[in-house]
Amino acid sequence: MMPTPQLSDLPPSRGRWVEIDIHEQSLTVWDGREPVRHCRVSTGEAGAGEHEGSGQTPRGWHYVRAAIGAGEPQAAVFRGRRPTGETYSPALAARHPRRDWILGRILWLCGLEKGRNRGGQVDTQRRYIYLHGTPSTEPMGVAASHGCVRLHLDDLLDLFAQMPSGTPVWLHDSADTSHR
Repeated sequence: MMPTPQLSDLPPSRGRWVEIDIHEQSLTVWDGREPVRHCRVSTGEAGAGEHEGSGQTPRGWHYVRAAIGAGEPQAAVFRGRRPTGETYSPALAARHPRRDWILGRILWLCGLEKGRNRGGQVDTQRRYIYLHGTPSTEPMGVAASHGCVRLHLDDLLDLFAQMPSGTPVWLHDSADTSHR
């Protein structure tokens, strides 16, 4: 497990960290200042925001609080951060058409910025914001989640192998010029 990152050390000049651009619906894995992986994601349909119950994807610096699902089948189904014993299939999806699928692995985020994404009504961890897998039928590059960051399973499994607990994660909206 990596140590919890400190805001004064971000972005790291060495080591792995992850950037998620809500506007671009993209994720980039960095090794220091070098990009090493890029993929499309799907963030909150309600846009960017930190408040509990908003359905929005939180911004700011976070870290992976817990990496959940190692050793589970690639398409394992999760509810409440626990495997259900089911493996996702089109037949299972047809039986549960309204289920918000959390598949494969979970990277549970914890905010690092007190008052912005940590504590009170803006606490990312208490909002249960994850990076998690979603069915391949779900579009990437389109905001459609309830606030989490969705990835197709191949991208998630690769990411999971590179992001142990403690990995820094920066979520931002490149279209938002108010913080520039």
